Amino acid sequence: MAELFLELLSEEIPAGMQERAAHDLARLVTKTFSELNPSQPRSFYGTRRIALSLTIDPSLPARIYSERGPRETAPEKALEGFMRKHNATQDELKKQDGFWVLERDLPARSAASMLAETLPDLLWSFPWPKAMRWGNGSNFSWVRPLHRITCLLDGVIIPFALAREEDDGHDLKSSNLSEGHRFLAPDAFTVTGTQQWRDELQKRFVVIDDARRRAIIETGVRALAETKSLTLVEDASLTEEISGLVEYPAPLLGAIDLKFMDLPPEVMQVSMRINQRYFALHTPEGKAAPYFAFVANRTFDDGGALCVAGNERVLRARFADARHFWDLDRKTKLADRLNDLKPVIFHAKLGTQEERARRISHMAGLIAGAMGLSDTDKALAERAGLLAKTDLTTGMVGEFPELQGIMGGYYAAHDGEDPAVALAITEHYRPRGQDDATPSAPISAAVALADRLDMLAGFYGIGEVPTGSGDPYGLRRAALGVIRIIRDLGLRFDLGALLHKAADALSDKQTEKNALGNLEAFFTERLKVQLKTEGRRHDVLDATLAVTPVIEGESLFKEHLDGDLVRLLNRVEALSEMIGQEDGRNLLAAYRRAANILRIENRKDGPHEGSPDSALFTLDEERALEKALRDCEPLIRNCLDTDDFSGAMQHLATLRPYMDQFFDKVTVNAPEAEQRKNRLLLLATFCKEAEAIADFNKIDG
Repeated sequence: MAELFLELLSEEIPAGMQERAAHDLARLVTKTFSELNPSQPRSFYGTRRIALSLTIDPSLPARIYSERGPRETAPEKALEGFMRKHNATQDELKKQDGFWVLERDLPARSAASMLAETLPDLLWSFPWPKAMRWGNGSNFSWVRPLHRITCLLDGVIIPFALAREEDDGHDLKSSNLSEGHRFLAPDAFTVTGTQQWRDELQKRFVVIDDARRRAIIETGVRALAETKSLTLVEDASLTEEISGLVEYPAPLLGAIDLKFMDLPPEVMQVSMRINQRYFALHTPEGKAAPYFAFVANRTFDDGGALCVAGNERVLRARFADARHFWDLDRKTKLADRLNDLKPVIFHAKLGTQEERARRISHMAGLIAGAMGLSDTDKALAERAGLLAKTDLTTGMVGEFPELQGIMGGYYAAHDGEDPAVALAITEHYRPRGQDDATPSAPISAAVALADRLDMLAGFYGIGEVPTGSGDPYGLRRAALGVIRIIRDLGLRFDLGALLHKAADALSDKQTEKNALGNLEAFFTERLKVQLKTEGRRHDVLDATLAVTPVIEGESLFKEHLDGDLVRLLNRVEALSEMIGQEDGRNLLAAYRRAANILRIENRKDGPHEGSPDSALFTLDEERALEKALRDCEPLIRNCLDTDDFSGAMQHLATLRPYMDQFFDKVTVNAPEAEQRKNRLLLLATFCKEAEAIADFNKIDG
């Protein structure tokens, strides 16, 4: 086996593109040269380079290439197309088993010649998400101007150039040269192999392993924070981004001018993160600290003092801008900003942000009422819903959209709004993602749900629904947010009825006839996805939902569930627990056996409905099962009426031994017609009791 090493050195690559590009390079090379049995691929990437190392066979042995073409009886054009595809003549073809077959003796080839021939085309067609051309002499494009191509096979240069006919390819040719850090070690050095290249880069102030760069950043920043008895505000995505911006990370610590420490901590953190890629720090009490950490791309003779001073000066300017917005925004109350939302279009078919604010306010009141909140809290929810979007007109949110909601909460508190209103405005975007917390207070939850239900009903009403390729309005995230809020807070209300009310507020704007039915099915699918993400069985959800279909398809909003999501999930949990036990699995098997028998016999002379006649029983096993069913039925019904689903499952599970004995001793299809029918009615009674809980046919396994 021979070691192939390929490095592509360019101007700075955007941090978000590096990892994917390195993996694409490995994938394409491995696929293109699959005949050489590539193995042990290792990808490397950083701000100025992507690289690949793998082992391949040094040569491809002589072999016979054979491919079957069209049938002998195929039209002449099919044969011509086959020959044109392979640049072959009919003399090279032979007939075999009714087909034309092309066979060629292929000579042995060295891996070096294959690489030199194919790599230029691979680089010309490399799949960057965005690429650029530079200079005047070539149409070759790369993410940023490409400077060097290092390509070696067992230390020997694989010679190729990017030039094509009438295109000089920027005169780029493969070589055995690479470069170290742009400023600390810019001179070229000779590469002989992968490990030697890594060692030389380390000497030349380039940390090529991304995981090691991240570790240096994290441990270095934490160590600096500890020198001031501070803690780092964890930000994995910022660490990842910075790792893609530096070759030789050097963490440093700077101070924040104390006159800015009265700014909201979220403003300071977002400004530092978005504008400057700085890490925020906290005091032991969890408050914003008057320090920040950042990562330089080099070492300094003065220990970084001048660099720190420069970054402190830049941060003062950033915070001065934030101070301007903070002071200016507070001069206008949120309530007075409602009119400013009138010219802001939410969606051409759904009206302005002002209209949406009034819909959210109305829905927040309805949801608060459904949650059982007091009239006072209902009024607060309506107030919070009305003001929730007004901070979109502020200068701070215009500068930092990430702060919407958060700034509204600060401004509401400054305006003297009720603390519950300020908190609801702050929290109504929660959860922003899978790892984010849900609203912490009932009024906040009411506004958060109102925001999402209005959005879902609106976009489904106008037919703007998620597709397999996109979800531009974040409706999947909105539906999952509704589900999480209801589950986390244990909210017991009719979700279906609230969706109807949200749709009613948009009735004059709706264009899709079946929008609400589609939306209900969408919620069902989102719930399945969430349960699957949690490692739960979504087939149990299907079994529970299928008990009493009301609209076409499966829906959360069955009459027997009243749209109560918590009740539904309790039922799913109880069913999952039951079938996870031996008695439950055996009962499931008994149900399926009974249901299969009924399905077959119902085709003959069914349906078999009604109660069995105890006078026709001839065996003790029949009598025992009938009595057990009679005793069990009211117990199951009572448990279902009181939401005691675990109790209902336990009562149903007591039927298992009676069903086992019945199938062991009783012949269902007895020769006597009356006896056969009576036994089928007994099985139908059992299935009816089980189906009051779930459709067991939908449970896998």
